[in-house]
Amino acid sequence: MAHKYAQLAFTETVRAMQQEQNSRAGYASMDQGEDYNFLLSAVEAEFIAQRDSLYMASVSETDWPYVQHRGGPKGFLKVLDASTLGFADYKGNRQYVSAGNFRNNDRVALIFVDYPNKRRLKLMGRISQVAEDDWQTLASLEDDDYRAKVERGFVIKVEAFDWNCPQHITPRYSESEIESLIIPLTNELSDLKAQLKTQQLASSSGEGLSKNSAVAKVSLPDYPKISGEGELPLVISGIRQLTPRIRAIELRHVKGEALPAFEAGAHLAIPVVLNDGKVTHRHYSLCSNPSRTDCYEIAVLNDHNELKEDNNVDNSDIEESGSAVIHQYFTLGLRLNCVQPQNYFPLEQSTDPVVLIAGGIGITPIKAMALTLTSQQRDFSLHYCGRSIDEMAFSDRLSRQLGDKLYLYASDEGNKLNLEKLLTSSPIKAHFYFCGPQKMIDQLLELAKQHGIDSTRLHFERFEHKIDATAKPFTVTLKRSSKQFTVSAQESILDAVLAQGINVPYSCKTGECKTCVVPVVNGNVIHKDECLTNTDKVNKLMCLCVSRAAQDTLELDL
Repeated sequence: MAHKYAQLAFTETVRAMQQEQNSRAGYASMDQGEDYNFLLSAVEAEFIAQRDSLYMASVSETDWPYVQHRGGPKGFLKVLDASTLGFADYKGNRQYVSAGNFRNNDRVALIFVDYPNKRRLKLMGRISQVAEDDWQTLASLEDDDYRAKVERGFVIKVEAFDWNCPQHITPRYSESEIESLIIPLTNELSDLKAQLKTQQLASSSGEGLSKNSAVAKVSLPDYPKISGEGELPLVISGIRQLTPRIRAIELRHVKGEALPAFEAGAHLAIPVVLNDGKVTHRHYSLCSNPSRTDCYEIAVLNDHNELKEDNNVDNSDIEESGSAVIHQYFTLGLRLNCVQPQNYFPLEQSTDPVVLIAGGIGITPIKAMALTLTSQQRDFSLHYCGRSIDEMAFSDRLSRQLGDKLYLYASDEGNKLNLEKLLTSSPIKAHFYFCGPQKMIDQLLELAKQHGIDSTRLHFERFEHKIDATAKPFTVTLKRSSKQFTVSAQESILDAVLAQGINVPYSCKTGECKTCVVPVVNGNVIHKDECLTNTDKVNKLMCLCVSRAAQDTLELDL
């Protein structure tokens, strides 16, 4: 059975044109298999319900198409069932061109556009006017809060629909969409102005400010216009407030060139200038569609407030928070010289089913994986956990893109993911990809071990690494530099080595990339990394960023 949309739109002349332009092969599959593009799924229904305007075409008796813009409150076009749409026809300029055309020819074509997310749905159907005495149907089409006079109602029987290519859609935003983006920024700006004013008043009155006071931390030095020394020159071309604490940052090539290709799971090392002038790097997963080469997108959670609430965190850690610096100083036009994307969390090339699991900001690499799996038409599901729907970045967009492949778990609604049930009920050959807090990953690994799930089917990435609360201090000796120092219970060996002025290479700081691997001269190691092989460990190698000494002393070849 042919795809109904192809039957209606791909006439012999159209097919000949496709053949001439070498695009026919790409649409050949629409001539075979079971047709489903005449019944609206939850994805299409939700998409239509979010639209406040559309374009509608009718056919006149002179064979001329007539295209009309229709608008109203969001969801003014009602999805009555899987094959029926309806809308109230409000009083307009009284030309009645569309209404007149429908009396002679009941064919109608609609185009719905989601400009901010560059999505477009085309639909064909048969339209009929609701009888004047059918009050029940007319009442179901009205919008209670829209103060306009209803003249008539129409229902549309869906014949076919197709999702259209997003190319060449220019993003546009409604007043409410812009307001939702601006309000968090306006609030933050007001807070900063108030704090700066307090600081100025204190200075003018001669009152000193303590180092640890909140006002003292809000200094506003000029942030460098260019930072980093990588070979890839990027510029911030867009900033979106996804949630109250998460911002998406869009990056493009300074010269407008195509960016290096990346695969789902890759990350970008972002150079960040801290308050003391030092340049460090923070690693953020690329969450944009890997098929795009015009821009990269990262999403940054501002963990500044969380750090302040943690009694075990020193005030200096707050000042050194890379995410806080990014939220405060990264603006449109800022240039970042980065190294090319790296990937320690790739998707396996396989036809086996995939289960994606994300916790909080861990959605960033998982989102790119979901888009890749969708384009590959792979069998997968995505399970996304967070504190609340409002704090779960991309949840609305993923709902539209993935439909019934997406499962959302919001803690404030009492909806929690049962990890054990998910692991044991998934297909036998399924591969699991998960990213999130350390506690969630540790729980997943333990449950997988208990149920005998092959470790080769487990793929994960930590976006943080917290040292175990039971960790103890130990002494480290550096053989080549003749230095000896103590690594505290809540300090990594890497940070302690760097504090001694020893410049060792490092990257991920989560035990995944092997960049900070060094030889061990004497002492045993508690390995906490995810990258070293058994052979590496036998050969006395260790990752400085996460692993620790098993006894009181450790000697390294540094």
